[in-house]
Amino acid sequence: MAAKPFTKDELKEFRKRLEHERVELGTQLKDIEEESFSSTQAEMSGETGFDEEFADAGSFTLERESALSIENNVRDLIQKIGHALERMDDGKFGVCERCGKMIEKARIKALPYATLCIKDAQAEARLR
Repeated sequence: MAAKPFTKDELKEFRKRLEHERVELGTQLKDIEEESFSSTQAEMSGETGFDEEFADAGSFTLERESALSIENNVRDLIQKIGHALERMDDGKFGVCERCGKMIEKARIKALPYATLCIKDAQAEARLR
């Protein structure tokens, strides 16, 4: 049995949800950027002995890498949301980019920016 396409009301609700999430992620990204770039390594380490300064530099590097990882994840989600909104505009929202069948409604409700049906997403995950 083929999945049914989304109603206009469902699409409207998905658009509203995606746009809201994009705004929230944009705010998070701005906060992350401001926080991670506001302190230099020298400011983080302060005046300490060599051993303490070395440890502080390591902590700073770890914190910076963590912030960059989170920043990249947020950017990726923003990009996925933008792609989902484009697919909505093109009438392709909810259609698997690989097989062309409708993506399961439960999957779209959980991940409205999903581009693959469960079967194709699992196949892609196995390839990684």
